[in-house]
Amino acid sequence: MTPTPSDNPGLPFRLADFPTLVEALDYAARGVTGFNFYTGRGELSEALPYRTLREQALEIAGQLLRRGFAAGDRIALLAETDGDFVRGFFACQYAGLIPTPLPLPAAFGGRPHYIAHIRRMIEGSGARAVFGPAALAPWLAEAVAGLDLDFAGTLADLGAWAATLAPAQHAPAFPTPDPDQLSYIQFSSGSTRAPIGVAVTQRAFMANAHASSQDGLCLRAGDRGVSWLPLYHDMGLVGFLLTPLTCQISVDLLPTSEFVRRPMVWLDLISRNGGTLSYTPSFGFELCVRRARTMSLDHLSLGSWRAAGIGGDMIRPDALDSFAERFAVCGFRSSAFTPSYGMAEATLALSFAKPGAGARRDAIDIEQMERDHIAVPAHENTVTRRDFVLCGPILPGHEIEIRDENGKVQPERHVGRIFVRGPSIMKEYFQHPEETAAVLSADGWLDTGDIGYLLHGEIVITGRAKDLIIINGRNIWPQDLEWTLEDSIAGLRSGDVAVFSLDNGHGENIYALVHCRVQGEDERQHLKTEISGLLRARHGVEAGIVLVPPHTLPKTSSGKLSRAGAKTLLKSGAFGEPEAYSLAV
Repeated sequence: MTPTPSDNPGLPFRLADFPTLVEALDYAARGVTGFNFYTGRGELSEALPYRTLREQALEIAGQLLRRGFAAGDRIALLAETDGDFVRGFFACQYAGLIPTPLPLPAAFGGRPHYIAHIRRMIEGSGARAVFGPAALAPWLAEAVAGLDLDFAGTLADLGAWAATLAPAQHAPAFPTPDPDQLSYIQFSSGSTRAPIGVAVTQRAFMANAHASSQDGLCLRAGDRGVSWLPLYHDMGLVGFLLTPLTCQISVDLLPTSEFVRRPMVWLDLISRNGGTLSYTPSFGFELCVRRARTMSLDHLSLGSWRAAGIGGDMIRPDALDSFAERFAVCGFRSSAFTPSYGMAEATLALSFAKPGAGARRDAIDIEQMERDHIAVPAHENTVTRRDFVLCGPILPGHEIEIRDENGKVQPERHVGRIFVRGPSIMKEYFQHPEETAAVLSADGWLDTGDIGYLLHGEIVITGRAKDLIIINGRNIWPQDLEWTLEDSIAGLRSGDVAVFSLDNGHGENIYALVHCRVQGEDERQHLKTEISGLLRARHGVEAGIVLVPPHTLPKTSSGKLSRAGAKTLLKSGAFGEPEAYSLAV
């Protein structure tokens, strides 16, 4: 078995200029490119050319229609990184059904929590059927127990059922693709107690895929994607499954759960197969640097990697510097870094830095920004300097505004809430009109919930509005405090600190939950004193320091630190009463 090729001789290259995903796959199936699924050890487990995917998806679509499912029905799919998920997703496209990808257990704290979470998602989407891999069959059975579903199992189970039908039942009529119908529903990574799905139409998806491929990444014939990103998250699903298919590009896919254990397999795949496009949040670059400290890199050749995308979370410039320095010997070029900005509510992308420009930065005085909400450039003597990464201009056909707390549009370098409008914006939060109205105006402006500013027309993200800490009129970004600790205190790693504020009835208090790997009481006290002193000296804040065991801090389903989850744990008394943690340790 060999992976699908990067080149597609004889098939003209098209950049997502199709009305629907069905028509995009019909076209891609005329070539030889496709998806390639690898194990965590980098072994090819399945090569799935788009031609074969189309044939298999059509067969499964017929089985779904014969089962009695009708256009518009929702079908939940556990998003394992394998051929069955992709076959199921595109079968839904051909049958006029609406696939709803669900997360895998790796992102959750144990079986009961995971089962309860996906059960809420199944109920929230109103799914009539759920499909998942055989390995998770017991978990799936527990999650759907008592629900009124027409089917729950594997695609093989569906095929076995279809094989029992009489021949006359084997000729379903496929619906005509409609660009204004829903293509899929995606639950955002922060969905917890009451999951809300983002409803994306065929038209919105294709608008985003076209703008991203033509004007964002400037894709070329022969490009090749490599990804370990989860297929239930917009960056994995849209960025490295759906969009490459609409551009007839081959993609090599690794299981998300294996990346943390063997991150270097990701780079090895880029090297072996000549990957040109691959994305990761900042922590992916950091993890590779840590693993590479004691490894020989002689076998790696990363010169083909022209778009090393960063997205999914705040960008850490120091992580990019470390990666570029460590892997320069392998041919990696720092100019390949491609910062971008987006969210599921906008299908995926809203902006890309110019290809080949690298991660350009704006050094500002963070103290003045906290006080005056203006990103004033730092000078050589600025003590409270912070580098922010420019994420490029808004995609063509889209608009962006920075607004203050009164809704007034702000000029460049003024920090405020980010609003966007354009053809990629979601139709709605599925069956949640009040939540939709809270973020999407009648004239199409989406409140992103992010805070940032514009510089020469480019987007600079400074944080999330919901995470912003306001103390005595200062706007304090929690990631600034988190990064200070992780970068300055020996033994702390990326993702080891969660900072947030709690209202104690007399005002907001800042708390820092920190993973602790030392046991002795004297060592623990020394660590708390060091943390408090650093926050006081660097940021002028007092904080309650809470030392927690490693792997305690919660993450969202996409792997980001969940400050809201950490706050909930502290409020629940999981680490004792918040009042027990002095603000002057």
